[in-house]
Amino acid sequence: MRQCVGCQEMKNKKEMIRVIRTSEGEFLLDATGRKNGRGAYICPNQECLKKAVKSKGLERSFKQAIPQKVYESLEKEMTELETR
Repeated sequence: MRQCVGCQEMKNKKEMIRVIRTSEGEFLLDATGRKNGRGAYICPNQECLKKAVKSKGLERSFKQAIPQKVYESLEKEMTELETR
């Protein structure tokens, strides 16, 4: 079980999207859940993303500012998941 950085609900990690920070400081979306790096989880819906942005949930998880492109890639990924 993992906690969403947006809604703060505990859910199975397979149901969530994992965002990682690699040792080089790069941020990636981890679909497999197996990549090395510090991870944070978010529910795959737009509402949780909005809450995470507003509450700076990812910033707190990683203890640093998050580039805008990370939020854009999360939004793109969620849109793709919703159309499936």
